Amino acid sequence: MTDPIKKKGLDINRVMSQARQAADRFCNFSQAQIDRIVKAIYIAGFNNRIKLAKMAWEETGIGIWEDKVSKNVIATRYVYEDIKSLKTVGIVNEDKEYGILEIAKPIGPIFAITPVTNPTSTALFKILIAMKTRNPIIIRPHGAAKKCTVEAARICYEAAIAAGAPEHCIQWIKRSTPEQTIEMMEHKAIALVFATGSASLVRAAYRSGNPAIGVGPGNVPVYIGQSAEIPFAVDQILLSKTYDYGTVCASEQSLIVRQIKEKELVNEMIRRKAYFLDHEERKKIEEVAYNHTLKSMAIEVIGQPAVKIAALAGITVPDDTSVLIARYENNQVGARYPLSLEILAPILAMYVVNDFDQAIQMCKKIVSHGGMGHTISIFSNEEDKIMYFAEVTKAGRLLVNTPASQGALGGTYNGLRPSLSLATGAGGKNITTDNITATHLLNIQRLARRKHVPCNPENTDMYLNKEVHAGSIEENCT
Repeated sequence: MTDPIKKKGLDINRVMSQARQAADRFCNFSQAQIDRIVKAIYIAGFNNRIKLAKMAWEETGIGIWEDKVSKNVIATRYVYEDIKSLKTVGIVNEDKEYGILEIAKPIGPIFAITPVTNPTSTALFKILIAMKTRNPIIIRPHGAAKKCTVEAARICYEAAIAAGAPEHCIQWIKRSTPEQTIEMMEHKAIALVFATGSASLVRAAYRSGNPAIGVGPGNVPVYIGQSAEIPFAVDQILLSKTYDYGTVCASEQSLIVRQIKEKELVNEMIRRKAYFLDHEERKKIEEVAYNHTLKSMAIEVIGQPAVKIAALAGITVPDDTSVLIARYENNQVGARYPLSLEILAPILAMYVVNDFDQAIQMCKKIVSHGGMGHTISIFSNEEDKIMYFAEVTKAGRLLVNTPASQGALGGTYNGLRPSLSLATGAGGKNITTDNITATHLLNIQRLARRKHVPCNPENTDMYLNKEVHAGSIEENCT
């Protein structure tokens, strides 16, 4: 088994040289060969979904291992079913009318950074779509999740090699300093940096000088409209926010509810074991949930149960508490009110609005403090309101009557592409708003044939050579 770590430390140039060699060999693989490799990786990853989920939970102490199993299923089975018939080798499209052929080409070695929150599922997903597109991949795991992430990569690599993949097509970095990570991002052999992690890490990826795909924070607001069925909405929100204890970046962060529905929502939340914080309790939770020095969520609460978070703050809540909810006034958004920001844990902010327009403004205000371009959720049964909401809000995903975590990941509650990387468009400083998949890891070459120009005296734009412009249109018609 290839291990890119030498006894004296990380040999970056060796890792990159091996990736380049794999890339050269990959260029000669047929679609059938690639599909056989991808299927083998999918089967290996899927068959180890429980083992890897338990490893991730035991190593990181984050989330719920059973939910991590379902994330591994999305990253393997759902992604595989989505991409298995995708053409990624040779001619992928032909436009006979215009004489254009589109030919799929690999982009080259990918440097992939994986997070502590979803370590094995993200690694499985990135490896699967990289192999589908004939791109060698180098996995750099989060330091607190390196054991489980490396095991996921090893399982995939062994399956790939057994199916005929080139040596070193999947590599992993067991440990690296921040300086070495930056050096690998900037290395001339890297075709793409595929970063999932902290905002600072994603920014570093975009500064690397290499093309980068990096996803930003979610901070997802959910609007519960006047026509919403409250028991259903609460059920779906809690299904999402308690999923792996809120570690999906698309999990709901703030409730925006119409005043006419406030009492019913509160009663239903309490019935479903939500705990509403009073003013003093809210202050205590703010102190443990947000790191004011780093200006980000505190690592101590990420993916932890509501009861544990309350205990960290010195608050006693019932043992079956599902989420903690903090009420805020409509002007209380931003760093001074940190529970209005992205906290990947079962904590929700709550705002009460008087009308639909005020709800829209609250959603805009919340995402402007982290979450631009990512995801917004709405519970409504009025189609005109839903469409207007979509028109005036800026989000890559507008999820309708759906649990946001599972809905944004795609493939389950809707027809979005299954993905563990959710791009945020220009608002979040990404190049696309898509759920990232194999098509984003291809270079498409376009073969354009010279076309016959019909005689059309009214269209002189077709004639671009000097000889044509020198004579009359009639003289040069063919």
